[in-house]
Amino acid sequence: MKAYQARIALPFGILGIVTEDEYLTEIDFLPDETLILPAQTPLARKVCAQLQAYVADPDFRFELPLQPHGTPYQNRVWQALLEIPSGKAESYGALAKHLGSAPRAVGQACGANPIPVIIPCHRVLAKAGLGGFMNHADGSPLRIKRWLLEHEHVLRPAG
Repeated sequence: MKAYQARIALPFGILGIVTEDEYLTEIDFLPDETLILPAQTPLARKVCAQLQAYVADPDFRFELPLQPHGTPYQNRVWQALLEIPSGKAESYGALAKHLGSAPRAVGQACGANPIPVIIPCHRVLAKAGLGGFMNHADGSPLRIKRWLLEHEHVLRPAG
């Protein structure tokens, strides 16, 4: 198993926190049966505390040192995602137009996002529907995306 500095249970899943030096570099969604790991570093404690603050308040603004590893294009997309406020959503097409790119390329960069939730790729939707999440078009990843969007009041709860 990857070396996590924390594994935290939140209402939408268990997250593995990876830091390098003084930066958050990855958040992984882990299987539900994964054991929790208390934060092992001050930065991991800060990440966990801010994730819990987000769960308590969907308008919480993360303030963490991020260092996602990706291509220059992916980093441009991820930076644009950070500009989408809680409670709002953007379409793949509109984001692509803003970046001078193509919707499919934006979708691929969103799917490659190494720091989901904090870099809010879940706020990017298809023209007609949710779109994908974590390179999946159905199943557990879409359940997580729906939870995040309902939490932020972008979507109404199903039912």
